[in-house]
Amino acid sequence: MKSILTAIIASVWLINGLYAKLLGFVPRHEEIVCRILDTEYCGLLTRLIGVSEIGVAIWIMVALYRRQTAAAQIGIILTMNVLETILAPDLLLWGRLNLLFAVLFCGLVYFHGYGLKDQHGTT
Repeated sequence: MKSILTAIIASVWLINGLYAKLLGFVPRHEEIVCRILDTEYCGLLTRLIGVSEIGVAIWIMVALYRRQTAAAQIGIILTMNVLETILAPDLLLWGRLNLLFAVLFCGLVYFHGYGLKDQHGTT
């Protein structure tokens, strides 16, 4: 179960980082960054965010410091989604409901980081 959740969570970060931001296949991601940061460099910043998200996916797959990884993810997800909900709700896939999905995903990340025991019986 843990390895399946690891793959699911890492794939969310990888898809959003690589497909949506770095390769630019989901243009609204750049639009959101432009709206929030209000800079002429939003294209570059969007790609840098994408590279960072790919880094998070790798960090998850390496499975070191699982609790710290979960805490960092939850902080990033909530910060990002609250900002988007306040500053760019019209650009979100599900509008203000995105925040609900973000909270649910945070619950999954929390369960993965803190609730599951590894094969040695520790969390």
